[in-house]
Amino acid sequence: MKKVLSILLVAGMASLVACGPSAEEKAAAEKAKQDSIANVEKVKQDSITAVAAAEKAKADSIANAGAEKAKADSIAAAAKKPAPKAKVAAKPAKPAKKK
Repeated sequence: MKKVLSILLVAGMASLVACGPSAEEKAAAEKAKQDSIANVEKVKQDSITAVAAAEKAKADSIANAGAEKAKADSIAAAAKKPAPKAKVAAKPAKPAKKK
C-alpha cells in the first residue's frame, strides 16, 4: 500500500508541475508587463509635458501682466503730467528812485 501511495503522490506532483504556464502564456505575460511599463512611461511623459505647459502659461501670464501694468502706468503718468506752462518774459526791474 505504501508503494501505491508513493507512486500516486509522485504522479500527482508530476501532473501539477506539468500544468504550469506554457511558452505562449509566458510570452503573453511578458508582453503584458512590457505594455504596462510603456503605458507608465507614456503617462509620465504626458505629465511632464502638462507641467511644462502650465509653467509656460504661468510665465506668459506674468509677462503679460507686467506689460499691461507698464502700459497702464505710462497712461496714468501721461494723464497726471501737467501741461507745460508758457514761459512769460520777466519784466526788467525798475531802478529805485533816490531821495
